[in-house]
Amino acid sequence: MADLKLSACIEMIFNNVPEFVDRIDRAADCGLPAIEFWGWHNKDLAGIRERADRLGLKVAGMCCDSTGALVDPNNTSAWVEGAKESIGKAVEFGVPTLIVTTGNEMSLPRHLQHEAIVAGLKGVAPEAEAQGITLVLEPLNTRVDHGGYYLSTSDEGFEIVGEVASPRVKLLYDIYHQQITEGHLIPRITANIEQIGHFHCADVPGRFEPGTGEINYVNVFRAIAETSYEGYIGLEFRPTGDHGDAVKATRQIAGV
Repeated sequence: MADLKLSACIEMIFNNVPEFVDRIDRAADCGLPAIEFWGWHNKDLAGIRERADRLGLKVAGMCCDSTGALVDPNNTSAWVEGAKESIGKAVEFGVPTLIVTTGNEMSLPRHLQHEAIVAGLKGVAPEAEAQGITLVLEPLNTRVDHGGYYLSTSDEGFEIVGEVASPRVKLLYDIYHQQITEGHLIPRITANIEQIGHFHCADVPGRFEPGTGEINYVNVFRAIAETSYEGYIGLEFRPTGDHGDAVKATRQIAGV
């Protein structure tokens, strides 16, 4: 059984620390090996890289900031060019994984939107492969947090990843979102682990830390550890109390 690697999403954890880069210090204080964040356009990437390097932390991932919606068939070329810019930034600052979202559903047949996602990811896959950057496509739940978002199920997400057929295009499996959307977590994870490039975790309901809700995270984490997965599990939750205590409790559940 492999040890799990946890990454603090410092957009949500330690967000009570005003200076963004100082949140990296808190992650280090909690014994975490990595951090991640969302969009990069409004971030001091050089400062983040310097602080993480000084503290011995990896930057596990950030969002693929691009132009317009991936789901829009008329926007594919612009999206690809924006994604290439994000890949360039990821290479420059040593970030191995870019999180990709689809945008909201349009008033078009779903198959056209599905095809647009595949086309955009296929269009940027050669650059990702050449630069060694992994793109992870993220389904989000539409029942609680992201009404109107196009891609809600991991099942369709895995279909898209299979159609793109690139070793550098995988799925971000968010355990919180998929418990709300479809459940059946462990079988879906273990059956598709080769297509998963990153995880996020939070409990249901509330999007609080593991151990506060209905998901049996002891079993879920153990199931992941028993697979060939070598990537990170991003802690993307709202701490119910002290942020450090929430991270400590999660580490105990994960056995790391």
